[in-house]
This record gives sequence, C-alpha cells and structure tokens, in this order.
Amino acid sequence: MIDSCSSVQSGPLLVLHEALTKILVAITPVNTIEQVGLLEALGRVTAEALHSPIAMPFDRNAAMDGYAFASASAVVGQAFTLEVVGTAWAGLPFTGQLQAGQCVRIFTGAVVPLVADSVVMQEHVQVDGALVHFPADTACLQNIRAAGEDVQQGGCLVNSGKKLTAYDIALLASAGIAAINVKRRLHVTIFSTGDELAALGQALVTGKIYDSNRYLLLGLLADPTYHVHDAGIIGDDLPLLQQTLLAAAEVSDAIITTGGVSVGNADLVKAALAHCGQVAFWKIAIKPGKPMAFGNIGKTFVFGLPGNPVAVATTFQALVAPALEQLAGMRPKQRLRLNAIASSTLHKSKGRMEFQRGILSQDDEGVLRVSTAGGQGSHLLAPLSKSNCFIVLPAECGGVNIGDIVEAEPFAASI
Repeated sequence: MIDSCSSVQSGPLLVLHEALTKILVAITPVNTIEQVGLLEALGRVTAEALHSPIAMPFDRNAAMDGYAFASASAVVGQAFTLEVVGTAWAGLPFTGQLQAGQCVRIFTGAVVPLVADSVVMQEHVQVDGALVHFPADTACLQNIRAAGEDVQQGGCLVNSGKKLTAYDIALLASAGIAAINVKRRLHVTIFSTGDELAALGQALVTGKIYDSNRYLLLGLLADPTYHVHDAGIIGDDLPLLQQTLLAAAEVSDAIITTGGVSVGNADLVKAALAHCGQVAFWKIAIKPGKPMAFGNIGKTFVFGLPGNPVAVATTFQALVAPALEQLAGMRPKQRLRLNAIASSTLHKSKGRMEFQRGILSQDDEGVLRVSTAGGQGSHLLAPLSKSNCFIVLPAECGGVNIGDIVEAEPFAASI
C-alpha cells in the first residue's frame, strides 16, 4: 500500500495483518516455569495441560430433592407405592441396602444408593407415613448426575497456554488441585518521550501537556501476567534515550515507549532503537497509529508507539496485546469483531484502515448498533473515554452512511 498522507516518505506501508504476522513470527514465548498456589494462579498462563485426578462429579448424585428408587420397582403406566427406608443427605449417604419395593428420601447433591437409577421430584408424589405414592406418569431413569458427567478421571481440565479465569480456578478447585505450574510473569518496561510532557503534580505552563500515555499503558497492563516497570518521562535527548533503552533491555522481556517515532527532528526513538538494536518496521497502514516502530534489543522486544493517546490505544489493542500474549505463552486470540448497524454518519478518506471510536449497543430487538463517540482526532481522549469499541473501517472505505453495516471491535476490557 502507498500512503498518500505522508509528506516525507511515499514508500509502501505494511497493512495491519502483515505487521502483526511479522511481530508474531519474531516472538518466541518465555519458557521459565514456576509453581503457584491456586489463588495466585488467577490471570496466569498455564505451563502445561492440567488433568483431573478424579471423576467429576466423584459419585452419582441427585439433581433435585425427591425420592430415589430402582426403576424395576415401578409399574410402567400405572401408579405404584414404595416404602421409604432411609434418607440420603448431601455429605451423609444412605448406608443401607435398597430392596425391591423400597425407596430413599434424597436431597440435591446426595449420593444415589447403588441400585437406584431414578429420582422423582418430591412435588410429584404423595407421602403417607412410610409410604410414597407415585403417579402413573412417573418418569424413571431421570434426575441423576452421573459420576464423571462433567469431566472423566484423567480428562483435560485446561490446556497449556491458557490464561486462567475465575471459572478455570473454580474448575481446578473442584478437582482438588491446590497448586499448578505457570509461565513466569513478563517483565515490561514503559516510558513516555518528549520535552513537552509534564508529570502530574507539576504546574502546567504554555507549551507543556500532562503525560497521559503512561497512565493509559499502566491501565492496559494491569494484569497478573505482567510485572510492569514505569521508567517515567524521557526527554528528547538521543544519548539519554539510548541509555534508557539499553538499561531497560537488561531487565525486560518487552519495552513499550510512546512518542518519538514519527518523522520530526525530535522524533528520536526509532533512531535510538536502530543504534541499540534492530528496527523491523516503523510504519503501518492504519489510522490512527501509522508511525509505530517494532524491533528488538537482543532478546528484548521493543514497541515504539505514537505519541497521540488514541494511537497508543489503537496500536496496543491491534498489535501489542497479541504480541505480549504470545510472549507470555498464550495463543494470540482473534480479536472479536461484530457486525453492527451504523447509527451515525462516519467520515473517512480511502487509503488506510481506520479505527474510529464508537459506542456499541443492543436495541430492544437484539440488533447491534454503533454510533460515533465524537471527534476522531487521535489526540482526543474524551471520545475515547466515552467509547466501548473501535469501529473498524477498511482501507477502501470512503465513508459510512446511517444504516450501513460496519464492524465493531469491542475494547478488550469491555468483553
């Protein structure tokens, strides 16, 4: 693709999938493993497939409160009566021997007696002392949870490379697993660049802006998979940038910078990276986010993101997040994109894939609709704060009318 918007370089740009492919081909996952307790495993990445040491459920058990009996004691199509000879409680099984013509009062989750194969809900019978009267339409062979119905003994609970959710933790706990092997956390260093940046707490003077990008990245990286080091704000000083990159590369798996990757005289990050390591590419055919650099310093991967905050958000979700997932040992997942009806007119010029900020909603009939969140300048944070998705417009798109179908990509934190 030729970028018609560049006044300095008119060479071909990488399209998004080409850039992502280049990144993922370059990245080998970390291989260091550590064992953690189950509660510390939330959000961590499994180092191996985990199998159940037991059948789940461990025993056959009742799916509801009622009466357990052997279907051989029933008379098909006729009412019948059985004698209650005991009770099976959850955690306190019936220990007797169930004979023909007998049943057991049973509660949800209780172990079903050995010869019983049916449980009938208590509301469907009539009890008269020690006798239980079953109606003619009694359904047998129901309401029993089979041992191993959820997971067989030895069955796979979670695969290797799985980022553990609360649901995974519950599943592992139900199998009695107290500790697991996970990939170590990634060490990620971030810093912002630019003489124009002021730290929070400083009085703002003309020509300065507060640094929001580090706070954006710290929020996006607030995840148990990552151990993040904030290196602060680095000014437009080439030797200092080189020193900062080299120091970070000594202790990091990945470095993420913001600013300094465009074509201005003060855009020094790409030059510093080229001096310290290698630059694989530095321009991609998306808007916002064209001036993004990717490279490495030894075994440390470097992502040089643009300075505008919306471009930081776009390139992080589209490229950095999948890269970090693979580096951490996960299989990068395809980003979810949903077809939605445009509720707003969307302006766009042909040439680059565009990520506009949108508000995705579902109407009373279940139809997905998306509207613009406001101004689409890459420096505008208020529309980004209001939005919950990117509206992804292909390079050949020249604008969208109300009622057109577009693709909406929910923010990672919104799904």
